[in-house]
Amino acid sequence: MTQSHQPRPLDGITVVSLEHAIAAPFCTRQLADLGARVIKIERPGVGDFARGYDERVNGLSSHFVWTNRSKQSLSLDLKQAEALPLLEKLLAGADVLVQNLAPGAAARLGLSYEALRERFPRLIVCDISGYGEGGPYEKKKAYDLLIQSEGGFLSVTGGAGPNEMAKAGCSIADIAAGMYAYSSILSALLLRERTGEGSRIDVSMLESLVEWMGYPMYYAYQDAPPPPRAGASHSTIYPYGPFLAGDGGTVMLGLQNEREWRAFCDKVLRRPELADDERFSANFKRSANREELRALIVEAFAALPAAEVVARLEQAQIANAHVNDMAGVWAHPQLQARQRWTSIDSPAGRLPALLPPASSSAFVPRMDAVPALGGDSDALLAELGCTAADIQRLRATGTV
Repeated sequence: MTQSHQPRPLDGITVVSLEHAIAAPFCTRQLADLGARVIKIERPGVGDFARGYDERVNGLSSHFVWTNRSKQSLSLDLKQAEALPLLEKLLAGADVLVQNLAPGAAARLGLSYEALRERFPRLIVCDISGYGEGGPYEKKKAYDLLIQSEGGFLSVTGGAGPNEMAKAGCSIADIAAGMYAYSSILSALLLRERTGEGSRIDVSMLESLVEWMGYPMYYAYQDAPPPPRAGASHSTIYPYGPFLAGDGGTVMLGLQNEREWRAFCDKVLRRPELADDERFSANFKRSANREELRALIVEAFAALPAAEVVARLEQAQIANAHVNDMAGVWAHPQLQARQRWTSIDSPAGRLPALLPPASSSAFVPRMDAVPALGGDSDALLAELGCTAADIQRLRATGTV
């Protein structure tokens, strides 16, 4: 793997990951961004099942390309007799073990923190699951949409009708769990510098998503009505959402305070008297009377092309945005102006990739290849002391 002349925060840290789908791979990809060596354990011939989700990226899976760059892939069937001793050799030189196997699977393989800590006292073990250890849901299968449902996300997302709930367009529960696993591993590495000992991290998708549900939960405190579903508009702040212009274009705009409301009435709608209209003179009133206000805004915008609406919003210093599709995001002028795109290698050739969101003046993030299934097996097995004959035998038995 390539090395920058500038040291990265996690240079010298080795992560072994029994991972699939999104949560754990997203976590470990971010560790790899910071310089960690990530060794991804995959089932021979099949691999991470996210490899098969689709073939949108020159034959590769969109999910897999996103969450697996800068890793090494070791194919290893953990059910074979010779596999676990090889894995233990890896763990002897590892700093972190991450796993999001089915509930209880890692423990059955002897890979729980309790089973490993005596032999590997500095090892950090991060377990990612749907519902966490203990409780009535511990063994329950958990996929992203199911957690969005259990965590109340669907209940506050989508249109107002009883059958208009909507899931997030990305794997938000997986992403939440991956982010908390990532930050928790960083904190565990810092703690180990003080104590000299590893630790166990238990991350659940449910708790990760529910943490992000803090606003709607407190809004519904003590059985109060929850925030209403409002489509692409904000559920409790108004006007804050998409509005149609006279040329058929859509403009997204948002107001946050009374000063902006007055500027909006005066400079955008050009109806300054609305600012003091009793129906709209505070945000809670505007939200309660949003249908009446929406009709007035649509009426004002009907005579204007979207570009003129945006020009008025800019003059009034009202926040606004384009409603981009994916093609619009790929071509976004801000991302291009800030040079946020680079390219990475993959089994399908060079691919564009977005640099990690947090730019540092101290180091350049690692942006290495998306691995082929088992593409690093021979080199990794050789590091573990296997000869060419050993590797051939392991392949013959289906171990690698």
